[in-house]
Amino acid sequence: MNHQPRTPDTAPLRDIPWSLVLALGTLALVRPLMSATGISEAIGSPWAQLGATLLITAAWIAAVVVARVPRPFLTLVFTGVTYGVLAIVVSAVLSPFLLGELQGPITNPFAIVSVLVTNALWGTVSGGIALAVRAALGRGPVRG
Repeated sequence: MNHQPRTPDTAPLRDIPWSLVLALGTLALVRPLMSATGISEAIGSPWAQLGATLLITAAWIAAVVVARVPRPFLTLVFTGVTYGVLAIVVSAVLSPFLLGELQGPITNPFAIVSVLVTNALWGTVSGGIALAVRAALGRGPVRG
């Protein structure tokens, strides 16, 4: 008999394609960059941001379905959190140049939490949709 001590199951985290998470999180930086460059206002601010959000979400879902990642749900939750972290960092770096002083979520701990939770929810919804799409397409066993 094998009497090895039990260790926590780390398979869910090993199954996350971290390079894809980083790439998809970086893709979402299109949203704040559209605002910073004035593209959102030129298009029509609320509609431009909504359209960008929908297109990014579709790209996230398509990426995990096409790549057949083992854990599409967790992959997109981590993608949302990654985007939140990147957005906070980009805001902190760009605000002194664009606004003349440090502004944005980095200046308020509650805002940091809000950004991370909001984007984790975005990833959660996207991940749920990806699971449904993958199941509907019959793309192999579905794990969170």
